Amino acid sequence: MQRIRLRYTKRGRLRFTSHRDFQRALERALRRSAVPMAYSAGFTPHPKVSYANAAPTGVASEAEYVEIGLAEARDPEALRAQLDESLPPGLDVIDAVEARTANFVERLEASEWQLRLPGVELDEAARAVAAFLASEQVEVRRMTKNGVRVFDARGAVSVLQVLPPQVGDGHDTATERADDVRAGTPCAILRLVVRHATPAVRPDDVLSGLRATADLAPPVPAEVTRLAQGPLDEETGTVTDPLALDRAAAVAAQ
Repeated sequence: MQRIRLRYTKRGRLRFTSHRDFQRALERALRRSAVPMAYSAGFTPHPKVSYANAAPTGVASEAEYVEIGLAEARDPEALRAQLDESLPPGLDVIDAVEARTANFVERLEASEWQLRLPGVELDEAARAVAAFLASEQVEVRRMTKNGVRVFDARGAVSVLQVLPPQVGDGHDTATERADDVRAGTPCAILRLVVRHATPAVRPDDVLSGLRATADLAPPVPAEVTRLAQGPLDEETGTVTDPLALDRAAAVAAQ
Protein backbone atom coordinates (compact mmCIF):
# COMPACT_ATOMS: atom_id res chain seq x y z
CA MET A 1 0.00 0.00 0.00
CA GLN A 2 1.30 3.45 -0.93
CA ARG A 3 0.59 6.24 1.55
CA ILE A 4 0.32 9.87 0.41
CA ARG A 5 0.35 12.85 2.78
CA LEU A 6 -1.57 15.90 1.58
CA ARG A 7 -1.57 19.49 2.75
CA TYR A 8 -4.76 21.42 2.07
CA THR A 9 -6.28 24.81 2.87
CA LYS A 10 -9.57 26.27 4.07
CA ARG A 11 -9.90 29.75 2.57
CA GLY A 12 -12.55 32.42 2.24
CA ARG A 13 -16.11 31.27 2.89
CA LEU A 14 -14.93 27.66 3.04
CA ARG A 15 -13.49 28.36 6.49
CA PHE A 16 -17.03 27.83 7.77
CA THR A 17 -17.01 24.19 6.65
CA SER A 18 -16.84 21.69 9.49
CA HIS A 19 -14.39 18.82 9.60
CA ARG A 20 -17.21 16.47 8.62
CA ASP A 21 -18.06 18.72 5.65
CA PHE A 22 -14.48 18.40 4.42
CA GLN A 23 -14.54 14.63 4.90
CA ARG A 24 -17.58 14.38 2.65
CA ALA A 25 -16.04 16.71 0.05
CA LEU A 26 -12.80 14.70 0.01
CA GLU A 27 -14.67 11.40 -0.32
CA ARG A 28 -16.52 12.76 -3.36
CA ALA A 29 -13.28 14.10 -4.85
CA LEU A 30 -11.58 10.72 -4.41
CA ARG A 31 -14.43 8.97 -6.21
CA ARG A 32 -14.61 11.61 -8.95
CA SER A 33 -10.88 11.34 -9.54
CA ALA A 34 -10.99 7.51 -9.59
CA VAL A 35 -8.23 7.32 -6.98
CA PRO A 36 -7.41 3.62 -6.30
CA MET A 37 -8.06 3.72 -2.55
CA ALA A 38 -6.96 0.98 -0.18
CA TYR A 39 -9.67 -0.26 2.20
CA SER A 40 -9.65 -1.63 5.71
CA ALA A 41 -10.47 -5.28 6.36
CA GLY A 42 -13.58 -6.47 8.15
CA PHE A 43 -17.34 -6.63 7.66
CA THR A 44 -17.67 -2.94 6.66
CA PRO A 45 -14.47 -1.87 4.84
CA HIS A 46 -13.62 1.84 4.90
CA PRO A 47 -11.18 3.77 2.71
CA LYS A 48 -7.87 4.33 4.47
CA VAL A 49 -7.97 8.05 5.22
CA SER A 50 -6.38 9.57 8.32
CA TYR A 51 -6.89 13.20 9.38
CA ALA A 52 -4.51 15.13 11.63
CA ASN A 53 -5.40 17.94 14.02
CA ALA A 54 -8.15 19.71 12.04
CA ALA A 55 -8.76 23.43 12.61
CA PRO A 56 -12.04 24.50 14.29
CA THR A 57 -15.06 25.46 12.19
CA GLY A 58 -14.99 29.15 11.25
CA VAL A 59 -11.18 29.31 11.23
CA ALA A 60 -9.22 29.66 7.99
CA SER A 61 -6.13 27.54 7.50
CA GLU A 62 -3.16 27.21 5.18
CA ALA A 63 -1.89 24.02 6.83
CA GLU A 64 -4.32 21.13 7.22
CA TYR A 65 -3.08 17.57 6.73
CA VAL A 66 -4.59 14.25 5.66
CA GLU A 67 -3.02 10.91 4.75
CA ILE A 68 -4.58 8.48 2.28
CA GLY A 69 -3.69 4.87 1.48
CA LEU A 70 -3.63 3.70 -2.15
CA ALA A 71 -3.96 0.19 -3.53
CA GLU A 72 -1.86 1.20 -6.56
CA ALA A 73 1.11 3.54 -6.72
CA ARG A 74 0.51 7.05 -8.06
CA ASP A 75 2.72 10.10 -8.64
CA PRO A 76 2.08 12.41 -5.65
CA GLU A 77 2.07 15.64 -7.68
CA ALA A 78 -0.28 14.25 -10.33
CA LEU A 79 -2.60 13.01 -7.58
CA ARG A 80 -2.49 16.41 -5.86
CA ALA A 81 -3.50 18.23 -9.05
CA GLN A 82 -6.26 15.71 -9.71
CA LEU A 83 -7.79 16.10 -6.24
CA ASP A 84 -7.39 19.88 -6.23
CA GLU A 85 -9.36 20.11 -9.46
CA SER A 86 -12.15 17.99 -7.96
CA LEU A 87 -12.52 20.08 -4.78
CA PRO A 88 -14.31 23.45 -4.57
CA PRO A 89 -12.17 26.64 -4.62
CA GLY A 90 -11.12 27.39 -1.06
CA LEU A 91 -10.48 23.73 -0.26
CA ASP A 92 -7.18 23.62 -2.12
CA VAL A 93 -4.69 20.74 -2.07
CA ILE A 94 -1.35 22.55 -2.18
CA ASP A 95 1.20 19.84 -1.39
CA ALA A 96 1.59 16.06 -1.60
CA VAL A 97 4.42 13.70 -0.69
CA GLU A 98 4.76 9.95 -0.41
CA ALA A 99 4.82 8.94 3.26
CA ARG A 100 8.27 7.48 3.95
CA THR A 101 8.55 8.12 7.69
CA ALA A 102 6.57 7.12 10.76
CA ASN A 103 5.01 9.16 13.57
CA PHE A 104 3.79 12.02 11.37
CA VAL A 105 1.19 13.22 13.90
CA GLU A 106 3.89 13.46 16.58
CA ARG A 107 5.72 15.99 14.38
CA LEU A 108 2.74 18.36 14.56
CA GLU A 109 4.10 19.92 17.74
CA ALA A 110 2.76 23.46 17.33
CA SER A 111 0.68 25.81 15.19
CA GLU A 112 1.33 29.35 14.01
CA TRP A 113 -1.78 31.54 13.85
CA GLN A 114 -2.60 35.01 12.59
CA LEU A 115 -5.27 36.83 14.60
CA ARG A 116 -6.72 39.88 12.90
CA LEU A 117 -8.54 42.16 15.37
CA PRO A 118 -10.67 44.79 13.56
CA GLY A 119 -11.46 47.77 15.77
CA VAL A 120 -8.44 47.27 18.08
CA GLU A 121 -5.63 49.86 18.18
CA LEU A 122 -2.02 48.65 17.98
CA ASP A 123 -1.02 50.14 21.35
CA GLU A 124 -4.09 48.63 23.02
CA ALA A 125 -3.18 45.21 21.62
CA ALA A 126 0.47 45.64 22.66
CA ARG A 127 -0.52 46.40 26.28
CA ALA A 128 -2.79 43.34 26.37
CA VAL A 129 -0.08 41.07 24.91
CA ALA A 130 2.46 42.35 27.45
CA ALA A 131 0.06 41.68 30.33
CA PHE A 132 -0.67 38.17 29.04
CA LEU A 133 3.00 37.26 28.62
CA ALA A 134 3.88 38.67 32.04
CA SER A 135 1.41 36.31 33.71
CA GLU A 136 2.70 32.96 34.94
CA GLN A 137 -0.73 31.41 34.46
CA VAL A 138 -3.89 32.59 32.69
CA GLU A 139 -6.97 30.56 33.53
CA VAL A 140 -9.72 30.44 30.92
CA ARG A 141 -13.03 28.61 30.75
CA ARG A 142 -14.39 26.64 27.82
CA MET A 143 -17.72 24.88 27.51
CA THR A 144 -17.29 21.23 26.52
CA LYS A 145 -19.74 18.37 26.11
CA ASN A 146 -18.89 17.42 29.71
CA GLY A 147 -19.50 20.92 31.05
CA VAL A 148 -17.28 23.91 31.76
CA ARG A 149 -13.54 23.17 31.77
CA VAL A 150 -11.00 25.49 33.40
CA PHE A 151 -7.37 25.36 32.22
CA ASP A 152 -4.22 27.45 31.75
CA ALA A 153 -3.91 29.18 28.35
CA ARG A 154 -0.49 30.75 29.08
CA GLY A 155 1.73 27.69 29.37
CA ALA A 156 1.18 26.49 25.79
CA VAL A 157 1.97 29.87 24.19
CA SER A 158 5.48 30.03 22.72
CA VAL A 159 5.14 33.34 20.84
CA LEU A 160 2.56 36.12 21.03
CA GLN A 161 3.38 39.41 19.36
CA VAL A 162 1.76 42.38 17.67
CA LEU A 163 2.83 42.75 14.05
CA PRO A 164 3.71 46.26 12.86
CA PRO A 165 1.34 47.81 10.29
CA GLN A 166 3.77 47.46 7.38
CA VAL A 167 4.21 43.69 7.86
CA GLY A 168 2.20 41.58 5.43
CA ASP A 169 2.31 37.87 4.81
CA GLY A 170 -0.10 37.34 1.94
CA HIS A 171 -3.07 36.59 4.17
CA ASP A 172 -3.69 40.09 5.49
CA THR A 173 -3.86 41.75 2.08
CA ALA A 174 -2.87 45.29 1.16
CA THR A 175 -6.45 45.89 0.02
CA GLU A 176 -7.81 45.00 3.47
CA ARG A 177 -5.31 47.34 5.11
CA ALA A 178 -6.18 50.17 2.70
CA ASP A 179 -9.88 49.64 3.35
CA ASP A 180 -9.26 49.86 7.09
CA VAL A 181 -7.32 53.12 6.67
CA ARG A 182 -9.96 54.71 4.42
CA ALA A 183 -12.71 53.72 6.83
CA GLY A 184 -10.72 55.00 9.79
CA THR A 185 -10.90 51.55 11.38
CA PRO A 186 -7.92 50.38 13.41
CA CYS A 187 -6.91 46.74 13.07
CA ALA A 188 -4.27 45.04 15.20
CA ILE A 189 -2.74 41.81 13.93
CA LEU A 190 -1.26 39.25 16.31
CA ARG A 191 1.15 36.42 15.57
CA LEU A 192 0.57 33.46 17.84
CA VAL A 193 2.60 30.26 18.11
CA VAL A 194 1.03 27.72 20.44
CA ARG A 195 2.26 24.26 21.38
CA HIS A 196 -0.11 21.36 20.89
CA ALA A 197 -0.86 20.27 24.43
CA THR A 198 -3.58 18.54 26.42
CA PRO A 199 -6.02 20.17 26.74
CA ALA A 200 -5.51 21.85 23.37
CA VAL A 201 -5.15 25.64 23.61
CA ARG A 202 -6.93 27.31 20.69
CA PRO A 203 -6.73 30.93 19.47
CA ASP A 204 -10.10 31.73 21.04
CA ASP A 205 -8.69 30.55 24.40
CA VAL A 206 -5.82 33.02 24.03
CA LEU A 207 -8.30 35.76 23.15
CA SER A 208 -10.22 34.86 26.32
CA GLY A 209 -6.92 35.12 28.20
CA LEU A 210 -6.27 38.59 26.77
CA ARG A 211 -9.73 39.61 27.92
CA ALA A 212 -9.07 38.21 31.40
CA THR A 213 -5.63 39.79 31.87
CA ALA A 214 -6.09 43.13 30.09
CA ASP A 215 -9.81 43.51 29.37
CA LEU A 216 -9.14 43.35 25.62
CA ALA A 217 -12.50 42.82 23.93
CA PRO A 218 -12.56 43.31 20.13
CA PRO A 219 -15.85 44.89 18.97
CA VAL A 220 -16.24 42.23 16.25
CA PRO A 221 -15.07 38.62 16.14
CA ALA A 222 -11.40 38.06 15.36
CA GLU A 223 -10.43 36.74 11.93
CA VAL A 224 -8.22 33.73 12.60
CA THR A 225 -5.95 31.90 10.12
CA ARG A 226 -3.64 28.98 10.80
CA LEU A 227 -0.47 29.66 8.79
CA ALA A 228 1.53 26.56 9.69
CA GLN A 229 1.66 23.50 11.90
CA GLY A 230 4.58 21.17 12.44
CA PRO A 231 7.82 20.85 14.43
CA LEU A 232 8.57 23.81 16.72
CA ASP A 233 11.99 25.48 16.76
CA GLU A 234 12.03 26.79 20.34
CA GLU A 235 15.01 29.08 19.74
CA THR A 236 13.44 31.02 16.87
CA GLY A 237 9.77 30.46 17.71
CA THR A 238 9.07 29.21 14.19
CA VAL A 239 7.00 26.25 13.02
CA THR A 240 8.74 24.20 10.34
CA ASP A 241 7.51 21.92 7.54
CA PRO A 242 6.35 18.50 8.84
CA LEU A 243 6.70 16.99 5.35
CA ALA A 244 10.42 17.81 5.11
CA LEU A 245 11.51 14.42 6.47
CA ASP A 246 9.44 12.59 3.83
CA ARG A 247 10.98 14.71 1.06
CA ALA A 248 14.48 14.05 2.40
CA ALA A 249 13.78 10.31 2.56
CA ALA A 250 12.51 10.33 -1.03
CA VAL A 251 15.69 12.09 -2.22
CA ALA A 252 17.88 9.65 -0.30
CA ALA A 253 16.08 6.70 -1.89
CA GLN A 254 16.77 7.89 -5.44
